[in-house]
Amino acid sequence: MSTEQSSDTSLKKGRLGVLGIVFFVVAAAAPLVGMTGAVPVAILAGNGAAAPGAYLFVGLTLLVFSVGFSAMTNKVTNAGAFFAYVGRGLGTNMGVGSAFASIVGYVTIQLAIYGFFGGLLAGQMNETFGVNWPWYVWVVIAWVLVTALSLLSVDVGAKVLGTLMILELVSLIIAGVAMLANGGPEGLNFDASFNPANIFAGGFAGGAGIAIAFAFASFIGFEATAIYGEESKDPKRTVPRATYWAIGIITGLFAIVSFAMVTGMGASKVMDEVVARSSVGDAVLANPAGVLFSLADQYVGPWLAQVMAWLVVSSLFAGLLAFQNATSRYFFAMGRGGILPKSFGTTNRRGAPQAGVVLTSVIALVVVIIFAVANLDPIANLFFWMSAVTAIAIMLVEILVSIAIVVYFIKNTGANIWQSKVAPVVAIIGLAVGEYLLMSRFNLLAGTVADGVDPTALDSAWKLSTLGWVLVLLPFIAVGIGYVVAMINKKENADLVKDIVS
Repeated sequence: MSTEQSSDTSLKKGRLGVLGIVFFVVAAAAPLVGMTGAVPVAILAGNGAAAPGAYLFVGLTLLVFSVGFSAMTNKVTNAGAFFAYVGRGLGTNMGVGSAFASIVGYVTIQLAIYGFFGGLLAGQMNETFGVNWPWYVWVVIAWVLVTALSLLSVDVGAKVLGTLMILELVSLIIAGVAMLANGGPEGLNFDASFNPANIFAGGFAGGAGIAIAFAFASFIGFEATAIYGEESKDPKRTVPRATYWAIGIITGLFAIVSFAMVTGMGASKVMDEVVARSSVGDAVLANPAGVLFSLADQYVGPWLAQVMAWLVVSSLFAGLLAFQNATSRYFFAMGRGGILPKSFGTTNRRGAPQAGVVLTSVIALVVVIIFAVANLDPIANLFFWMSAVTAIAIMLVEILVSIAIVVYFIKNTGANIWQSKVAPVVAIIGLAVGEYLLMSRFNLLAGTVADGVDPTALDSAWKLSTLGWVLVLLPFIAVGIGYVVAMINKKENADLVKDIVS
């Protein structure tokens, strides 16, 4: 980014420290939502008691990815983050292509969270207070608050997220410690959860692959650390530290608390327990949140289960705010780089990327209206469809970033062989495996299964409905569109487009 830019084309500097960025990133990962939504599915449809090991494996893979990622932050400080990195290593055209894929990822995850938020809150308000409003009414209320907070300034959002995240983490820690201290019916069984033979049992095409796919999907959002580089204090130090802290916290939470859940139910009968605690009538996993809530009730008390039920709502709201900020900053960087109109590359008096915030909010509102008018389910359709697309999109961009890091440091100095070659190559392999698993199991992740196919069966990989194929290919289509757009704009906006690789 050029130092000659005026203040209205630059984000306010020095507003965020390591903790502020970590708040945004951990909030985006929404660990309480993952514990209530993804972990029970990873246990039952995946590798059973070894699901905590799958989360640990994925966390370690992403830590390796972060080695090269952090080295690149010393070379590029841009609100476009990932696509600026790709542009620096693989060229402007591919950088813009990855930007379009990132936008798909961040827009769809926010839409997914809106669906989950609306569906969950509508049910809880009706059950607790007898307020029977449609899900989309609660979404619109949240939409207004998220838009308003995003138009204020990033540090205001960080304070809100920080408060919500601390409450969320405290509840998870209390529940986890209580279950581990008690030991459950069988005591602590580290071998069942963390022995590699158990983690990878069933192979990548079977249970292990399903668990790892859900684990990768649970980490979406950690990569946003670099997006806030321009607004951070000393980005070359702040962003790498925030990245490692964020991944470490998310990995620790998922691995330890999921292990506590397995301990609380008993490793040998964990799958039967998940079925019993999550079923509604004959529908298995109809209420996956019931697994953690029932454990909290059993080992701590009914009060914690009730608190957690509301903290899931606040966790979702925190995720909405985090991804609103992330998406609007991508639009800002694209506007400043000449890919979008120049108005997107300016900020308001409070330093917020106003046009990006408004566009992000408009897209969300339009899609919510479409789903409401079509009478589609906010969770079964909006949440599962969109969140699965997000996982494919973000991991695709992470692979491109890792390739770009290798290419960049072949041509330039500034990193040792571990940072520039070994770690990025290992990350490429691990992420490529994860992407394959996500795509092959998209029918289970998104619920877009072909007619007559059981998505949990070992031979169901790649058996998608027509909608499933459209959704799974959307991020790749976005890369192609972005690449073409960059080629078309190359001569007209040469100087502006260079900003994304500055």
